[in-house]
Amino acid sequence: MNCDFHCHSTCSDGLLPPADVVRRAHANGVTWLALTDHDELAGIPEAQATAEELGVRFAPGVEISIEWADTPIHMVGLAVDPTSADLVAGLTAIRNGREDRARRMAAELERIGIRGTFEGAMGYCENPSLISRAHFARYLVQIGIAKDVKSVFDDYLVPGKPGYVPHRWVTLEEALAWVHGAGGLAVVAHPGRYKLSNKHLGFFFEAFKDCGGDAIEVVSGSHGPDEVAKFAHVARKFGFLASRGSDFHGPGESYSDLGRIASLPDGLTPVWEKM
Repeated sequence: MNCDFHCHSTCSDGLLPPADVVRRAHANGVTWLALTDHDELAGIPEAQATAEELGVRFAPGVEISIEWADTPIHMVGLAVDPTSADLVAGLTAIRNGREDRARRMAAELERIGIRGTFEGAMGYCENPSLISRAHFARYLVQIGIAKDVKSVFDDYLVPGKPGYVPHRWVTLEEALAWVHGAGGLAVVAHPGRYKLSNKHLGFFFEAFKDCGGDAIEVVSGSHGPDEVAKFAHVARKFGFLASRGSDFHGPGESYSDLGRIASLPDGLTPVWEKM
């Protein structure tokens, strides 16, 4: 089974509409797909309808931005009910702060001589409430500030860099309550990407487990073989289910294409066995 449980569409910061994401996944041999747009459920009906047409099994999902110990962390909710009132209200509250943050980011970039970035970023975004750092990064690549999106993040959009603006995301406990209240499973997204020491990452996994967290992404598009082995060990140690997702955003911009990622290591319980 080729499961890909982490990807994005134009309903958040992806480059392809939901239907095209599903078509690409199908062409790449994905048999079970979850669309997990950032803090947004709007793409699910289109993606689900296309998946049904193509015979791809589909799981409604979402990627929620949380904050733990002053560190932004992403949690994927899998097999959620997209009509859950608490989940919908919670995601709406998160999105309401995105436009203000984006305008503050633009002001910070203007201070170092890069003008017009809010308007430029909006050229890549359908809705101000969905605007993100990825939209700014694409615009900065377009105007020649950097060679690619990763370089923009590294030089401008992460903590300590001139275009980074912190934002108050939701707590671990709040996000878990929304996902579980919607009947879903909560998964730590790409754990290898957080700016935490091994010691503090261990503290986070303990907190996630204590609060009822279900799974971690052992295989991610941004994980190399060493990280896959590392997080397979973490999953066994804490008894987490193991998930697998490309974190696909678009052709030429993602760590991995849909479905083109490693298999889960042996000795783990795949998250899809509980879905």
